[in-house]
Amino acid sequence: MAQISNYPISKDIAERIFDVFVKSIISVKGKQEAEDFIADLFTPTEKIMLAKRVAIAILLLRKYEYREISKVLRVSLPTISSVSFSLKYGNGSYQKILSKIAAQENTEELLGKSIEKILSVPASISKGGSTWRYLRDETRKNNIKKHKAF
Repeated sequence: MAQISNYPISKDIAERIFDVFVKSIISVKGKQEAEDFIADLFTPTEKIMLAKRVAIAILLLRKYEYREISKVLRVSLPTISSVSFSLKYGNGSYQKILSKIAAQENTEELLGKSIEKILSVPASISKGGSTWRYLRDETRKNNIKKHKAF
């Protein structure tokens, strides 16, 4: 991320601008508005860096090893350690927010597997089942793609 200026601002101003920053994040409604806000607010490098930190947290919560995370996301071990420290000793916001995302993904995964099972019944018919087999196989492929680590 960008460096902080060597010319510090007063504590009152720092608190006020941080308050405005937090309020601007709270006011974002919907995925598209969030994407637009992030695109305007952060540089491409900052977006990648922040997204990687969230990804690191998710992978740590899924019990991935540091070396695996480093290899997949191309991040340093100290960065992973920093995120791990925040997860363990922070105020719990990381885990709270990521738990919501995990619950949402688990619901999507459950629905995908249910659809796959439903399609398996007509796919097992030898005569006229080819379309159903195709749909079942495509559903499997999509489920596998969606639910890999990243």
